[in-house]
Amino acid sequence: MRRYRKKPKIDHHNKPEMKFVKSLGKGTYGSVDLFSYTKHDDGSTFYNAVKISDSQHYNSIDREFRVLSKLRGCPGIVQSFGNSLLQETDSNGERVYKMVVEYAAGGNLTDFIRINRKLSETLVKDFTRMLLQGLVSVHEHGYVHCDLKPENLLLFPRHDQETRFCSYELKISDFGLTIKAGDESVCWETKSPFVGTPLYMSPESVRDGGAAVEKTLDLWSLGCVVLEMCIGKHPWSGSSVDEIKSRLLAGKAPEIPETVPCDARKFIEKCFARKGEERGSASELLLHPFLVGERKVDGAGGGGGERRRVGLRVRKPPSRFEDIAKQSLKLKIISSKSSQFKRVSKKPLKMKILPPRPLRSNFVPIQ
Repeated sequence: MRRYRKKPKIDHHNKPEMKFVKSLGKGTYGSVDLFSYTKHDDGSTFYNAVKISDSQHYNSIDREFRVLSKLRGCPGIVQSFGNSLLQETDSNGERVYKMVVEYAAGGNLTDFIRINRKLSETLVKDFTRMLLQGLVSVHEHGYVHCDLKPENLLLFPRHDQETRFCSYELKISDFGLTIKAGDESVCWETKSPFVGTPLYMSPESVRDGGAAVEKTLDLWSLGCVVLEMCIGKHPWSGSSVDEIKSRLLAGKAPEIPETVPCDARKFIEKCFARKGEERGSASELLLHPFLVGERKVDGAGGGGGERRRVGLRVRKPPSRFEDIAKQSLKLKIISSKSSQFKRVSKKPLKMKILPPRPLRSNFVPIQ
């Protein structure tokens, strides 16, 4: 007689209470809402973002969920939860699909740049490293993101309770247009044959309609993102889609102002190489002089989200000050015959104690 194992009962009482908080935004393929989850046992609350799409855009959210499932645990990638999409019915009786992902309390890079304008060179390097680490994960799994832009790069604040210091971890999101490298993009079948967003699209996105999409397409978009972080405004700012298309076909790239530092300029120029193979790979760009000069102490090979440690290096003091701490106080005798005491020559000699000469600060921060 066969024994059947009883299915474990689901304790719905211990299931966190889910509550709608607010809408985070709407896009081409759906909307994103913020939900809070409160545990019954200890009353703790955590937050997740829920991406919602209707049946018309099912293919996009399904593609994104499958890609994110493959990239779980990878550095620089927004994490998804669950084994499948959630299917529900909205207030109009229409079927909708939901995907639960981690909540980025810092918003996206677009808003961060809008608030802070031009970012510091150190912050640009940090964000570029994190973005490249995410791209390495995407490309190593054989994918091309196809829509890299600041709006799709999310920021996660990391607070240090002791120092009250806040750093940010940058992660890539929105994989709705992602395809396998070597495949043909469905974007070329539409009226506007572009892969990605026009402001950040590469020349081959316009020129090679119907051709296979390669990983180097993402590197051109990366250059546009880095340029925007450096100058605080969009590449091709003020240009229409048709003007951008014409300039790309004419062999032009977004202008890099003279104010952009030399190493950053060379990095962006490499991303803007006309031939995709000349852009290198995400792994190679991580070793570019623009980034290796200020490598992180923590997380250099990981997610890159840890706060950079700042060390102090003490320069060796000049030889004349080497033993200053060991010197005794000096006694200086001022003679009464000195010109300054001509009229008070009968006064006794004066004694003046000189303390050791203080050593000037020689601490230099190591970035």
